[in-house]
Amino acid sequence: MCPAAALTAQESPLALKRRARRIVAVLGETYPDAHCELDFTTPLELLVATVLSAQCTDQRVNKVTPRLFATYPTAAAYASADLGELEALITPTGFFRQKAKTLQHIG
Repeated sequence: MCPAAALTAQESPLALKRRARRIVAVLGETYPDAHCELDFTTPLELLVATVLSAQCTDQRVNKVTPRLFATYPTAAAYASADLGELEALITPTGFFRQKAKTLQHIG
C-alpha cells in the first residue's frame, strides 16, 4: 500500500474532509488567479472537455467543443452517439478513437 493510501485508510471521513478543505485553501492562497482555460457551461461539458484535453492543447479543445456540445447536449446523447460521427467531430484532438469510446461510456 502506498503511503498516501495508508494515510487515507487511517483517517475518518471528517478528517479527510478537513484535510481536503485545508488543501483547497492553501491552493487558493498560492494560486489566487488560477482559472480553467477550457470553455464550458455545465459539469458535463467540463468532463467532456477534460477527456478531450489529454495530449491536446486547450485551444484546440475549445475549437472542437462548441459543435460537439451542440450535437451531444446530454450524457445519454454521448452514450447513444454513432461512434464514427463522434470520432469525426473529435479527430483534431488526437487519440480520437479512444476518446470517443470514453465519451460514450459517460452516459
